[in-house]
Amino acid sequence: MKYRFIVFISIFAIQQVIANDLSITVYNQNRGLVKDARELMIAKGVSTVSITDVAAQIDPTSVHFKSLTSPDKTSILEQNYEYDLVGAQKILQKVVDEKIRVVTEDGEVFTGKLLNASGGDVVIQTENGSVQIIKSDAIQHFDFPKLPEGLITRPTLVWMVQNQGPVKQKTEISYLTGGLNWHTEYVAVVNAKDTNLDLSGWVSIDNKSGATYPDAKLKLVAGDVHVVEQDQRIRRSVQVDYMMEKAAAAPQFEEKSFFEYHMYTLQRRATLKDNQIKQISLFPSATTDIKKVYLYDGQRYQEKVRVNVEFKNSEQAGLGMPLPKGKIRVYKEDTDGALEFIGEDEIDHTPKDEEVRVFLGNAFDLVGERTVTESRKISNRSREETIEVKLRNHKDEDVIIRVVEQFRGDWRIVEKTHVPVKQDARKAEFHVKVPAGEEVVMRMKVFLKY
Repeated sequence: MKYRFIVFISIFAIQQVIANDLSITVYNQNRGLVKDARELMIAKGVSTVSITDVAAQIDPTSVHFKSLTSPDKTSILEQNYEYDLVGAQKILQKVVDEKIRVVTEDGEVFTGKLLNASGGDVVIQTENGSVQIIKSDAIQHFDFPKLPEGLITRPTLVWMVQNQGPVKQKTEISYLTGGLNWHTEYVAVVNAKDTNLDLSGWVSIDNKSGATYPDAKLKLVAGDVHVVEQDQRIRRSVQVDYMMEKAAAAPQFEEKSFFEYHMYTLQRRATLKDNQIKQISLFPSATTDIKKVYLYDGQRYQEKVRVNVEFKNSEQAGLGMPLPKGKIRVYKEDTDGALEFIGEDEIDHTPKDEEVRVFLGNAFDLVGERTVTESRKISNRSREETIEVKLRNHKDEDVIIRVVEQFRGDWRIVEKTHVPVKQDARKAEFHVKVPAGEEVVMRMKVFLKY
């Protein structure tokens, strides 16, 4: 159906908004807390106060309205969330049995009482009593004298307030909303010898909540905050704009512990536009030492030898800031000076002084081969296995490969060619030196009891 509506709308403001001060707290779970402190003109006695500039994905059960000027003299009698928004079908449903004017694409005009429009085609009764059915694909537009009652242009919060205090009051409105999310991206550049990297962090704040928050105080909470998920009544398709704010010389966020989480407060105000992803520098570039680690787990990855870089998130190593979870992309400078992408991974929330391991990919010139060469049953609940691991190095330099063997139940190694460096109840780890261009064979005999 191709048509347009011509509606004459009159909007009357119930109260005057004097000023407002926004604070936004964004969580990792597509949720945000909006705190809106504003001055309102509230009439004496019982009156209605409405706010239209709220998020479309608001959780109406989380709304809290209070007077900061005279909380003991201002009370909320009733709270409503109006979301019956103006739309083509909404208007047609509201004007059934009302007089409308229909103009077709070839210029023909029909005027009469609307009987039905639920199936797409429009049925009207003209002034002479005849019934006309107008096909939806022939309609150019409808004309209505006014907006039907009960429809609004934006989601609106409405309170019935009893005010025995001053007319001009400072108030605070707070609510939770969906459609606000944030995550972290890290950019790491490895040096020529793979011994250190430069790490910088960026925060991406994604606003699909259905509202714009101008000049707001911004806080980000990192951590796994438990929430009870509910279906949202309003679903919106969005187009997203991207905005990147350049890194400053000093950190833009102040970090602190908050309950069992970590909070990052932006040290200036920012505007979060609806349908926008804003990127802000989390911390300036920091340099830290790294270890390049080759890992072979033949039970999980067959012949592949995985390549990781590891570093400690400590102040002594050049970092020491709690790192929110996010994607880390790693680059390395080529001989021509160009940065080349060498892999990416996702890290979890990482406290300071903890190890960070980043998986970059599989080594091209290293190959592993794991075989159980012998398995002997000892009893109904135990057996003995002989495991052989072959490691081949096609590089021009010697390497050390960490070999991991995983076990279930009770176990012990009864014979071995290499001594494990680490072992616990479920696995043993061996560090095997493999010379350039050679193959090394590691064998072990393991007793397993179930």
